[in-house]
Amino acid sequence: MGKVTSATVLQENGAVERYDDPAQALSAGAEGRVEFCYPYGPDLMPPEAPTGDGMWRYRALLPIEGGDFLYPLAIGGTPLLAPPRLREATGLPRLWLKDETRTPTGSNKDRATALVLENALRKGVRTVSCASTGNVAVSLAVGAAAAGVKAIIFVPAEVSEAKLKLMLLVGGTVLKVREGYEAAFELSRRAARAFGWYDRNTGVNPLTLEAKKTVAFEIWEQLGREVPDVVVIPVGDGPTLSAMVKGFRELMACGATDRLPRIVGVQAEGCQPLIKAWENAQSVQPVHPETIADGIAVGAPISAALVLRDMCESGGGFVAVSDEAMLEAIRTLGATSGLLAEPAGAAAFAGLEPALEAGLIGRDETIVVHVTGTGLKNPRYLQPKSRSTEVSAALEEVERALKMT
Repeated sequence: MGKVTSATVLQENGAVERYDDPAQALSAGAEGRVEFCYPYGPDLMPPEAPTGDGMWRYRALLPIEGGDFLYPLAIGGTPLLAPPRLREATGLPRLWLKDETRTPTGSNKDRATALVLENALRKGVRTVSCASTGNVAVSLAVGAAAAGVKAIIFVPAEVSEAKLKLMLLVGGTVLKVREGYEAAFELSRRAARAFGWYDRNTGVNPLTLEAKKTVAFEIWEQLGREVPDVVVIPVGDGPTLSAMVKGFRELMACGATDRLPRIVGVQAEGCQPLIKAWENAQSVQPVHPETIADGIAVGAPISAALVLRDMCESGGGFVAVSDEAMLEAIRTLGATSGLLAEPAGAAAFAGLEPALEAGLIGRDETIVVHVTGTGLKNPRYLQPKSRSTEVSAALEEVERALKMT
């Protein structure tokens, strides 16, 4: 498995098991979570001069062999933005936005899809499956279409109609599961085992964690090879948060930095199983999601043990945000930075104020907000407060209309 030297498995009870053979870890990790390890050192860091190859710039820390890449879509290398009007509006002079809406399907899920499909293409796999509330499904459907691989996708019956159309448009085979996301996830896993499909599911396939950690590498490079004080991340199933911590942890292991940033995880008020477990020091109890943010509407997070461990290690914490706060965050991001986000994608920005109030963030710190998904796939949540004005084709009417705005 490329340069992987060993692997660890974190069981749900918190026990950690180490395996010198990564394949054994994959087999033993069915009830836990697998993390790959590498021969860490400065030589694994990419050259300082940009190479223009996006996520693949970090191939020395990815579980792939040498040779040309087969996945056809450009991936990674998303911008780190410093919108001056947003900084002024928030009173946060060192605020940054990691804009993952600039990907093939406008979501951070495209990184994981790319590495999974790269591995599938190298192995000659023809069918890849997943379960999703929306973004993973669109990502896999589009990526599979580009790669010439069949995608079989399980979604909750109430999936966003706009996202469903995108899956179908590119030829994905979509199965809507009446009982919801958790049931769709379990069904997809059983089907993959029964029919021999390659399982792309986040939190199950360790390649998804490996791909998502490259966001941390990019943030480090984009900040002049420095680590921010805080990274704010929306949390549903949890691998996005754990991948971020793993990326910074590997930078430490390679000697590129001597610290982790604090992590602030943001959940929806109507779906906060990880927050409740964190606050009460107990295992995660499933909840029924009630939120517009489908990307983080996960009532039984598959990677709960990893998330709670990584949050503790980072010295951060969690906050919850309302649906209205996410809608307001969408409007603010759009109006002050030109960035169009969906509710889950705007959740991290919405979490800034409660995180400041809770003392998890200082106003003068270097803060990176992870914007994970575009609003263009779910336009019903792009709700401006202003309205257009109808005029006749006359300058006087234009002047009159401008005075009214």
